[in-house]
Amino acid sequence: MSRPVQEFLDEALRITEEADKQKIVLRLLGAAGIRYHCPKFATLHDALGTRFTDLDFAAYNSQGKAIRQLFPKLGYKYDRRLDMLHGNIRLMLESDRFHVDIFFDRLLMNHAIEFKGRLEQDYPTLNLTDLFLEKMQIVNITEKDIKDTIVMLREHEIADREKEAINSKYLAEVLAKDWGFYYTVTTNLSRLVQEFMPNYELLTEEDRNDVIRKVETIHKRIEDQPKTFSWKIRAKVGPSRKWYNEVETLYAAKKTSEAPS
Repeated sequence: MSRPVQEFLDEALRITEEADKQKIVLRLLGAAGIRYHCPKFATLHDALGTRFTDLDFAAYNSQGKAIRQLFPKLGYKYDRRLDMLHGNIRLMLESDRFHVDIFFDRLLMNHAIEFKGRLEQDYPTLNLTDLFLEKMQIVNITEKDIKDTIVMLREHEIADREKEAINSKYLAEVLAKDWGFYYTVTTNLSRLVQEFMPNYELLTEEDRNDVIRKVETIHKRIEDQPKTFSWKIRAKVGPSRKWYNEVETLYAAKKTSEAPS
């Protein structure tokens, strides 16, 4: 049974606030993180058909013990068998109302998004730049992920900073080192504008122009960034060889094969 968006946000804040009291660095990501960061365009998010299924967080593995002690106090339990298999990279918890995923040190899906030194940049969510990368790293991107990205772009500017902006400088630097990650992100940006946006009639002309301008700004910054030698070598091979991780091979249990929502 689906629950109102606000119930997810209230639960996310309850968790992050209690973690903060315990000096645990825990940051919200996924659709809920994007929604929290986009209050001005929450109505657009709803109109596009947003739907939450669970709550996803980023954390440091060094605080794993404290996190495992915290969540039972909040009404959650976890499968110790799965924790033995994946506990150094991902922890899955259940309450009678919510499913929670916690990703340690990095989001390891089709591509890796590193959290080291970056979780402190925002609160209670992951910083906007990594929230953006979280969506754009999905090889088989869905409409749900595209809609989340449109709302994020509509709400925020593109700049060379992390605070309340998508940091195109950081994006360009990350993607200049990894051709596969670059290929997935730039492909998804093109698909967002050319394939998906024309189908959303509820977007105004202002919405479309604003999102397109920001996508073009990001794309140009990525293309202008000098690429590493390894990037150039891998680019010669191109997509004829797999350039991404198969999520299903990273997490053995079926329940864990889904990317953050």
